Amino acid sequence: MGKVKIHALYDDEEILLKAVKEVRSKGMKIKEVFTPFPVHGLDTAMGLKRTRIAICAFIYGLTGMSLGLLMMWYMMIHDWPQSFGGKPNSMFHLNLPAFIPVTFECTVFCAAHGMALTFFLRSWILPGVTEKNPDPRTTDDKFLMELEVNEDVASNATSTLNQTGAVEVNRK
Repeated sequence: MGKVKIHALYDDEEILLKAVKEVRSKGMKIKEVFTPFPVHGLDTAMGLKRTRIAICAFIYGLTGMSLGLLMMWYMMIHDWPQSFGGKPNSMFHLNLPAFIPVTFECTVFCAAHGMALTFFLRSWILPGVTEKNPDPRTTDDKFLMELEVNEDVASNATSTLNQTGAVEVNRK
C-alpha cells in the first residue's frame, strides 16, 4: 500500500491550530505546515521536539571569543609587545580588560555568521535548490497542512480535514 499526500489549506491561524490538534488527536502524522508568518504554539501543537540551535549559537560564540583572545594575545603580547609609559606590556592577564571590547565583537561576529549559515544549511536554502513549498499562496495569506497517510485512511483523513474548517483539501 502506498502513501498519499494530502494538502489542507486554511485561511486563519487559529483555525489551523485547532485543526492541527484535532488531526493529531486522531492519530494522523502531520508531515509539514507552511505558514506566511510564525504562528505561536504551532510547534507544540505539532509535537515537535525542542530545537538545539541555542547550543550551536553558544559554540559559535565560544569559538569567536577564543579566536578574538588568541588574536589579541598574538598581536599585543607575543608578536609586537608595546611599552606604555615605560611599563612592559607582556602579561596577558594584566591586559585582559583592554581586550574585552574586541573579544565581545569577535564573539558576536562569529555567533551571528555561524547562526546565519546554520539556518541556511538546516533549511536547505542554497543556490540551485528547488523550493519545497507546495502552494505559493502560503507566502501571502494562506496556511497549508501537509499529511502523508496510507491509501486506506486517505478518505477518512480528507473528511476529517474538511470538518476542521479547511478551505480546500487536495490529494497528491
